[in-house]
Amino acid sequence: MLSQEVLEPRLSGLIAHLYDAAVDDSLWAGTASRIAETLGSTSTVLKLHGDNARVNLLECTDNLIVSEREQAWADDWHRKDLWVERSVAYGMQRIITDEDLVTREEQARSGFYQEWLRHLDIHHMIGAVFPAADGAIGVLGIHRPQGAGAYTNHERKQAALVLPHLQRALRLGQRFAAVSQSHAAALQALDRLDTGVLMVDGTGRIIHASDMAERLLHENPELAVIRGRLALRPPALHDKLLAQVRGAMDTSRGKIAKPGSALAIPRPHRMPLALEVAPLRPSASAFGEQLPAVLVFIRDPEAPLPAARLRELFGLTRTEGAVAAALGRGASLEDIAVNMGIGLATVRSHLKRILAKTGTHRQAEAVALLARSVSTTVCR
Repeated sequence: MLSQEVLEPRLSGLIAHLYDAAVDDSLWAGTASRIAETLGSTSTVLKLHGDNARVNLLECTDNLIVSEREQAWADDWHRKDLWVERSVAYGMQRIITDEDLVTREEQARSGFYQEWLRHLDIHHMIGAVFPAADGAIGVLGIHRPQGAGAYTNHERKQAALVLPHLQRALRLGQRFAAVSQSHAAALQALDRLDTGVLMVDGTGRIIHASDMAERLLHENPELAVIRGRLALRPPALHDKLLAQVRGAMDTSRGKIAKPGSALAIPRPHRMPLALEVAPLRPSASAFGEQLPAVLVFIRDPEAPLPAARLRELFGLTRTEGAVAAALGRGASLEDIAVNMGIGLATVRSHLKRILAKTGTHRQAEAVALLARSVSTTVCR
């Protein structure tokens, strides 16, 4: 057994690790081993028992991992865990040992021991069950073989110190995971927009750029990034942008200013880019208010529409899809005929079929429908 002098620093380190892992879920790997080591044990399992006999194995020591061929067998015994069933009846959030739940004779006769525990060289157990999110039951099981001896009252106290921190860390981890999922969903949504989105500070320094924003910055010489800041050419246009960014930043800070503004960015022989600036108000937090920021939206009216998506939406043929994509980005029938190498009469014939399939009656209606139907999908 580990002496108390050695155990206490390890216990403090384990508790600190649990909270670190709640913030950074990559640190959960190895947590079971740290728990086992702290309590002088050979194996640990952390799992959730949910409705319909669902078991979510959160973390376990390597010696509890079975081969893929044995996985169904292991899942079955996790569901039929005798110690979990007895622990729930014994009391939630109470540190228990195997001796509290079953007699030595009953354990030895049970299929749970004969087919599962003996296979894993598990004889002694200390742990607890506790309420978890969504009505699930959390399970902490710490084990060692018969020769290592039963768990002592001192080890019960050590496990009792760990349990509330483990529960809190799991709850925190689940909350952080939900926030992380929402953040990831927001970023993926931005990356699917056909509008480039930049988040900048009051000086125009880029904090985040969506995929489309990165593409527009790369493809348009009128846009630039200088020392990490968004810049426009010519300089007079850039000065207007900075004035709009500063105004939006004032609004973000709660000062009276215009809620947003726009710029047209001229391009030689092409339609201008449309740029819009809007304030991003910070949200309050107990840990301090977030910094204010500004959103910059950039859209290219000549960006190609995804012909494949138009074909899916309206049942168009490949050629009709190409014509529809050109119409949606504002091309004239004459330009479509020249660019596709077909006659103007042929283009008009395709247009008639597109009108019929989209349920529109005029070219302008079809153009508006086509452009809006795929305006949230980036062509890749």
